[in-house]
Amino acid sequence: MERDKAGLKGLIEALLFLSGEPLKLASIAKSIECEKQEAREILDELILDYQEKDGGFVLREIAGAYQFSTNEKYSEILLKLFKEKKREQLSRSSLDTLAIIAYKQPITLSEIDDIRGVSSRAMVTSLISKKLVKPVGNKEVPGRPALYGTTKDFLIHFGLNKLTDLPAPVEVKELKFENLDDLIENGQE
Repeated sequence: MERDKAGLKGLIEALLFLSGEPLKLASIAKSIECEKQEAREILDELILDYQEKDGGFVLREIAGAYQFSTNEKYSEILLKLFKEKKREQLSRSSLDTLAIIAYKQPITLSEIDDIRGVSSRAMVTSLISKKLVKPVGNKEVPGRPALYGTTKDFLIHFGLNKLTDLPAPVEVKELKFENLDDLIENGQE
């Protein structure tokens, strides 16, 4: 295989295309036997290439890794075509609980219950089974209750690179549930 930049660029495209999961920079660099800096430069070029092309695919950095995804401008038609394969929706109470965990993490179950005003045990259990939330330690108080936080799968599910990409709480307050449903249906989870 050619070791020039064009050859490495093609190889990275092939790796990302065939991978079902986002690939980390270190993994990509190791796979193509080059330095991380060189791989990052090529990935940055590829991201720009796909943005400029404005085709059906884009290359995105998600959860600190890279993955191809469909261009959002085609989401409406794709949703119609692939409606039966639609990702499992989260209930409003699950989304409520998940938002509290995402913004307040690490947080205990009793703290979540205090904010919501109802028991959240079933919601947290459901979010753990969906791999969106996980125990991240124990609070240093009597009884040492479990602390919960979001997972890498949470970032991937919502298309975030890092937690700081979450909208500011003010933006969330202004978001109506009807709009949230639209965002989820349009793949902007």
